[in-house]
Amino acid sequence: MSVVNLGPDPSLAYRTECHEKDESEFRNFESGALFDRVFNTYKLMHTYQTLDFVKQKLIVHIYIWSNVKIQLNFLSFFPSPDWFQLVGLIHDIGKIMALHGESQWAVDGDTFPVGYNPDGKNPTLNTEFGIYEPQCGLDNVLMSWGHDEYLYRVMKFNKCTIPEEGLYMIRFHSYPWHSKGDYMHLCSEKDLQMLPWVREFNKFDLYTKSTELPDVERLRPYYQSLIDKYCPVILHW
Repeated sequence: MSVVNLGPDPSLAYRTECHEKDESEFRNFESGALFDRVFNTYKLMHTYQTLDFVKQKLIVHIYIWSNVKIQLNFLSFFPSPDWFQLVGLIHDIGKIMALHGESQWAVDGDTFPVGYNPDGKNPTLNTEFGIYEPQCGLDNVLMSWGHDEYLYRVMKFNKCTIPEEGLYMIRFHSYPWHSKGDYMHLCSEKDLQMLPWVREFNKFDLYTKSTELPDVERLRPYYQSLIDKYCPVILHW
């Protein structure tokens, strides 16, 4: 394995513990050293994340799989119940798509439904509800493709036993729904019951990274027990 040095980690600019900065500045989409990079990523995302694109991704990633084992490299403490802690461990592991050639706009960034938002390929979808019915439920909505949706599909495909609350945390932990109230007109009563769990998870997700590395070997047996409890021995990705 070769290690490529890409220079300073750009994520440091968004970590509160690394320097003095008001937390309200961390989702600044108007200025900053990384503004152009962030702007271009979101522009590409909202240009190419169409209904057709997402449907094609679901075909490719659900039916063409290779067997891999989860590698533990992110360990943190999260509240009880234990599945909440497991979600904390794995929730961003879908970003491995970037290591296999997936474009950044199809890996990172905020998630949103496709099929009713502005769709550059199908103007008939550019209505308030598009292909959906009011309060149809997010189970019936196709979301933009990224690391959240990918891992959610992996968990469902492998019949992992993480409760529904945990699956919602995985699928919807990127901003627009739980922080801005987006796509509420599509939400069912079940979705609204799950929303507090997603908001609770966010308290432990964004801007909570620490420069102090945990004792991985000490924590490994515990987190391995959670993986063994909720996931099959080998996951199909």
